[in-house]
Amino acid sequence: MGHTAVALVSRRQEEREALEREQARAKRLAEATASLAPKVERDWGRACGPTASFRESDTGGLQCKLWHAMGLEVDRAPDAAENSGGAQPPKVGPGEVSVVLLSGGTGKRMGAAIPKQYLKILGEPICTYSFRTFLAMPEVAEVVVVCDPSWRHVFEEAYAGSTQHAALVFSQPGVERQDSVFNGFQVIRPSSTLVAIHDSARPLVKPEHVRLCLQDAAQVGAAVLGVQAKATIKEVDGALGVVRTLRRDALWEVQTPQVIAPVLLRAGFDLVRRRGLEVTDDVSIVEALGEPVRVTSGSYTNIKVTTPSDILIAERFLKYDGGLVPALAEARKEVEQPVT
Repeated sequence: MGHTAVALVSRRQEEREALEREQARAKRLAEATASLAPKVERDWGRACGPTASFRESDTGGLQCKLWHAMGLEVDRAPDAAENSGGAQPPKVGPGEVSVVLLSGGTGKRMGAAIPKQYLKILGEPICTYSFRTFLAMPEVAEVVVVCDPSWRHVFEEAYAGSTQHAALVFSQPGVERQDSVFNGFQVIRPSSTLVAIHDSARPLVKPEHVRLCLQDAAQVGAAVLGVQAKATIKEVDGALGVVRTLRRDALWEVQTPQVIAPVLLRAGFDLVRRRGLEVTDDVSIVEALGEPVRVTSGSYTNIKVTTPSDILIAERFLKYDGGLVPALAEARKEVEQPVT
């Protein structure tokens, strides 16, 4: 038998073994979640049962795709070691983080009478979802909301209904995004060790992913949540002719929050001002300094609400997250052990 044939047989054997391991894991998880059927039925108004399909994600985490739950994915927060090459990143202590929450955009693509971040999803303004998420995190000392003064009442009302102790601070929006970030940065506490910049139009950010991003930034100076590109990306010329196909495994779609050490952010703004640069995402400021930026693996559900269809998607994710995810998370603690 030739070398090619031997390699093919070996590869098929490995694939069979991998499939058997996945089937065994799926069986264990399905058995553990069988008792969740009544809860799923209550939350969705229909019987779903333990019908599920499991796969190992590209980033190494177990994901559950419940076909009866409209095909939405349950993301497992990556282990800290997955983002740090095996080494445990430093912990971020209570009150070390200032959040700059950007809420000054006009939302022209939404075509609504008011800025998109103030539209409501399930009865709550979009901007208040991430606002409450950050308020509930002990690492956060303050949330600096960058918004037009006419919308401050939205955050004041949400803050009044909260039991959290993080401070609420306001700042004026600028002409461009980087101007708004700069304005928010000017009023943060001097004692903060990290600044987390977040778009208020991303209501679905998860605290566990924020925490991983904070840890990565504490380790290297700057980090941004992101997800691997799913689609094939092609570079084209001015006539839309294909120049080349980019390597998908090297492409990541960045999200927010983007977390930066204050000393780097200050130096980056100085550089941007001196060179007259325009940047559309925050860690680009750090990149301009030649300093490292780490991408922290996040969730595909952390979408930015930009168009009317995004509102429908966000509503589905919010309903799903509030019903199925907590119960499944408990089940997975018991069964997500290595198959021997």
